[in-house]
Amino acid sequence: MAAPLSLLRHGLSKKFFRSATKTRVLSACLQKRWLHLQEYQSKTLMKDHEIEVQHFEVVDNAEDAKSVPSRLNASEYVIKAQILAGGRGKGIFSNGFKGGVQLTKDPTKVSELVSNMVGQKLVTKQTHDDGVLVKKVMVAEALDIARETYIAILLDRQFNGPVIVGSAQGGVDIEEVAAKTPEAIFHEPVDIMEGLSKEAADRVAEKLGFTGKQHALASDQVSKLYKMFVDVDATQIEINPFVETPDGRVVCFDAKMNFDDNAEYRQKEIFDMDDLSEMDPREVEAIEHHLNYIGLEGNIGCLVNGAGLAMATMDIIKLFGGEPANFLDVGGGVTEAQVYNAFHILTADAHVKAILINVFGGIVNCETMANGIIKAYTEAHMTVPMVVRLEGQNAKSALQILMDSGLNITTASDMADAAQKVVSMLPKS
Repeated sequence: MAAPLSLLRHGLSKKFFRSATKTRVLSACLQKRWLHLQEYQSKTLMKDHEIEVQHFEVVDNAEDAKSVPSRLNASEYVIKAQILAGGRGKGIFSNGFKGGVQLTKDPTKVSELVSNMVGQKLVTKQTHDDGVLVKKVMVAEALDIARETYIAILLDRQFNGPVIVGSAQGGVDIEEVAAKTPEAIFHEPVDIMEGLSKEAADRVAEKLGFTGKQHALASDQVSKLYKMFVDVDATQIEINPFVETPDGRVVCFDAKMNFDDNAEYRQKEIFDMDDLSEMDPREVEAIEHHLNYIGLEGNIGCLVNGAGLAMATMDIIKLFGGEPANFLDVGGGVTEAQVYNAFHILTADAHVKAILINVFGGIVNCETMANGIIKAYTEAHMTVPMVVRLEGQNAKSALQILMDSGLNITTASDMADAAQKVVSMLPKS
C-alpha cells in the first residue's frame, strides 16, 4: 500500500508506512470509526431492506441448531463461524476441528458441526496466534450458482457523488479484473438529488448480463441496494458475488459495507451493532475516552496530539533504532482527564519500557498537558522513564512545570532529541 498524499505531506517515509502501520493505523489517522459488522449482521441489514440474501439463522449453541434445518428446508446447508477475520474456511479450531465454513446435505449433521465451532477459538491467516473465540454460528441454505457478477455502490469524488460500479465478472478479485481487463468494469453515476431512476437500474442489470425474468429481478435488487445505501448513510456497499442461481433467483451472496461515521447520531441502531469483542481491550477503552489507539509490537509508548504528528513520531523513533509500541493520538482538544486515561492505556501494555510524549500546542495549551502528565504519573505510581517534547502555546512554562515536578521525566528540545533520549533509556538486552 502506498502512503496517501495527506500522510506524505507530514514528511513520513513510505517505508515506515508499509512496514509498521498497516491499515488500522491508517484508519486512526483518517479519524474514522470503522464498524465491525459480522456477516450475519450485514445480511440482516440487507434482508431488512428487502434485498435478496440466502435464508439463514444464527445460533450460539448446538441444541438450538437442531431445529434450524426444518425451518430452512434446504437441500444443502452451509455452516459458518462468525468472526471478523477472513480465511475462515481454511481455519483450525482450538479443539483440532478444521474449517470454519462447512457444507452438509444431512440435516442431522448441522448440530454436530455447530458444536465443533461454538465456544472454540478459530485460528486463520488473519487472526493472532491464539485465534478468536467463536460465539455465534450462521446456518444458511447453500445455493448453487449459475453465474457470478459484481456490483458496488460508493461515493466517488471523481463523479461528485454516488456511482454504481459493476462487472459481469464477479466472484473474483475485482482489482485483478480492473488491472487485466478494465473494459469489463462499468460505471453508472447517480445524481444524489434525483436518485436512481428505473432506466438506470435497468441499464446496470443489462450490463451485468441479466436477461429475461432475471433482468427484472436484478434491476429491482439494484434499486433496493441504492435505497439502502442512502437510508443507512453508507459510503460503500460492495456485493461480490451478485449471483444468478439455476432456479432463477438473483441473490446477494456476500457484502462489505462502510458507513459515514459523521452520521452515527442518526444511525444509532447500526452503530450499536458494532462488534468490539474481537478488538484489543485497550482500543475499546480508547474509543470510550475519544482517543485513537492502535497497539503495535515495540516497547516505546507514544502519546501525541494529532495523527500526522503521531505518524512522524513513530517514524523518527524507528530512525534512531527504536520500535513504537503503539499509535496513540489524544487529539487537538485534549483534556487533563484524557491525558490520564491515555497513560492508563499505555501502562497496561507490559511491553512498554519507555514513553515518549510529543505535543504541539496549537489548540491545546501545553500547560494543560504538563499538569495532566504530572497528575497521571503521580497517581499511577509510574516508574517507566519518560521523555517529553512540547512545542507551541505556553511550551516554555509547561516544560518548567515538568522540570520542577521532581518526577522521573526528561524534557527534550526537539523531535530528534526526544527520539534519541527515549531510545537510550530502553533496558539493555
